[in-house]
Amino acid sequence: MASTPQPSVKRPPNEKRSGSDRRKNGFPQLKYVLFRGRRERQRRTSDKQQFALYDRYSPRIFAAIVAILFLSVVDAMFTLFLIEQGSRELNPIMALSLKGGPFTFFVVKYSLTSTAVVIFLIFKNTYIRRLGLYTSSIFSWVIALFGAVVTWELFLIALCCY
Repeated sequence: MASTPQPSVKRPPNEKRSGSDRRKNGFPQLKYVLFRGRRERQRRTSDKQQFALYDRYSPRIFAAIVAILFLSVVDAMFTLFLIEQGSRELNPIMALSLKGGPFTFFVVKYSLTSTAVVIFLIFKNTYIRRLGLYTSSIFSWVIALFGAVVTWELFLIALCCY
């Protein structure tokens, strides 16, 4: 989708731009996705009002994703241990997956967590007006939530087993 340059605008003789706005296409080209990428964030104020996809992410986001997935795995292991000790799962979706066995429980838990992380990553620079925050801050909240759950499970393990 190329737009034609506006004839009323005079360009300097050494102008290299074509006049078309390459930001009109919100999807990154495949070569940038596969080979290190180019877009990491929105630079212009006018761009921050629009939806855009990115193909580069900061080390901080990567660390947050690793932490969330790690805490999810630890949560699953502690949950399975506590269930063996006589506890029960309060989450109805996860309780249903327990009927398939520990492996099914783990796969469902990891799949749900991974899917949520990918969705948060895609929309990480979206501003939620009702909450007054960017979705990238959700990563911190999820880490805090999983941290609280794992801490609670450690407390329960200490109560039942020692």
